[in-house]
Amino acid sequence: MESGQKSILIVEDEPKLAEVLAEYMQQAGFKTHWISHGLEVIPWVKEHKPDLLTLDLMLPGRDGIDIFRELRSFSLIPVIMATARVDEIDRLLGLELGADDYVCKPYSPREMIARTKNILRRIARPLQEQASESVIQIDNERMEARLNGIRLDLTPVEFRLLHQFFSNPGRVYSRTQLLDCIYDDYRIVTDRAIDSHIKNLRRKLHEAMPDQEFIKSIYGVGYKLEFL
Repeated sequence: MESGQKSILIVEDEPKLAEVLAEYMQQAGFKTHWISHGLEVIPWVKEHKPDLLTLDLMLPGRDGIDIFRELRSFSLIPVIMATARVDEIDRLLGLELGADDYVCKPYSPREMIARTKNILRRIARPLQEQASESVIQIDNERMEARLNGIRLDLTPVEFRLLHQFFSNPGRVYSRTQLLDCIYDDYRIVTDRAIDSHIKNLRRKLHEAMPDQEFIKSIYGVGYKLEFL
């Protein structure tokens, strides 16, 4: 694999669709691997650690939502869910689980590539160098964050929020910008949703280090992170 070449796992039980998508992905510069059976996905991901996964929900052996739930228990690998089912219950369930994006079949391979590149660009924004003495430490591979040496019990959304703040300490983010950072599904979400996530993240940070306020509200604008 060429240096810097990203690896995409295509989970799809329709061979023709998978073949076309793989061909387009390869032409776009990605390395691809195809899996058609649901039971093979988790073991392969754990062994090979792809950069992104396209996940069909209707699979033999194990459905995509079940796979996604287990995946999120140990990894933040970006996932684009794909399904021919368009009923709202499946759509909302997939998005609430924390999918990075969601497409309905049939989709254009070019659209899938565009969405893939967008997600990879977003997560590639480098974190500032994490010195060993930094009070906040983030391990993206393990989905772990520590504050003053104490491991924080964060949900995937809370981890992404902290990760984004930590990427640019001192930068003020609007609620819309934060929602764009943690969701790529273009749904309408109220300000209360992000405020609720921020409240929970603040509480967990406060429990680990009560004498420091890390996430500060900027009246009429949004939030920013300040740390020692």
